[in-house]
Amino acid sequence: MNNFFKNGINNGDFLITAEVSPPKGSDVAAMLSHARLLQGRVHAINLTDSSRAVLGMSPLAAAYLVQSQTGIEAIYQLACRDRNRIALQGDLLGAHALGLRSVLALTGDPVKAGDQPQARSVFDYEAVRLLQLIAKLNQGKDANDRELPQGGTNLLAGAAVDPQSPSWSGLKSRFQRKLDAGAQFFQSQLITDFDRLAKFMDEIASLGNKPVLAGIFLLKSAKNALFINKYVPGVNIPDRIIDRLAEAPDPLDMGITIAAEQILKAKDLCQGVHIMAVKSEHLIPKILDRAGIACLNKR
Repeated sequence: MNNFFKNGINNGDFLITAEVSPPKGSDVAAMLSHARLLQGRVHAINLTDSSRAVLGMSPLAAAYLVQSQTGIEAIYQLACRDRNRIALQGDLLGAHALGLRSVLALTGDPVKAGDQPQARSVFDYEAVRLLQLIAKLNQGKDANDRELPQGGTNLLAGAAVDPQSPSWSGLKSRFQRKLDAGAQFFQSQLITDFDRLAKFMDEIASLGNKPVLAGIFLLKSAKNALFINKYVPGVNIPDRIIDRLAEAPDPLDMGITIAAEQILKAKDLCQGVHIMAVKSEHLIPKILDRAGIACLNKR
């Protein structure tokens, strides 16, 4: 693996990542097909860890399959919701052994929001402690600071951030704690308020000098936007965007245009974008084309 994503960070490139959801089943054909469409268009692909607590294939297996079969670098998402510290360490060691080098450390969405609300949450750790754990493994030590006799890891750890959080002081404190724990990059939640993103970049993110990738979400219709506002915690898609979708002859095409516009806004503010096009990953190249983002040159 050529560490294309890490090299992009170090070179100060405008970074592009995209989410591809592992299947809810064992057939990976669609996942790999979506991933192959992103060849030459993204620095890395995120494989989600049962996002919104909805069952999906292990992101460890999915990330390995995407990286090994498409050649695109995978960012392995790992949530604390479903694993205790023993399982987290085992999975991280396995990820390194399988050639994965980038991991996004997440606390995880509550199970009550998902498709199996009767499941028991674990939350032995949360995102900050998971970042600290990755730092220890990178030093060749386990969670108890004991040496790993068969060797440690070399993982690039990232974290999530929500620049639109209503608590500015809480956002600043949490961001700093993740920096101190070793986060080397940040991928944001869905962004619609770019004035707020600019304020975040100036007043908080600038203190850490780590890349922030703004979350860009493909909205397919006004109904889709209203659904997200209702069911996705912390998201508030403004009426002006919903109205554009509602009034458009082709709402999906308008969603692509809005996403492309947002990429260009983000390009003036931060070091990258993280594109989310749930169940429509095949449209990500079209979004990038409309934003005028050319194919990437691998150095």
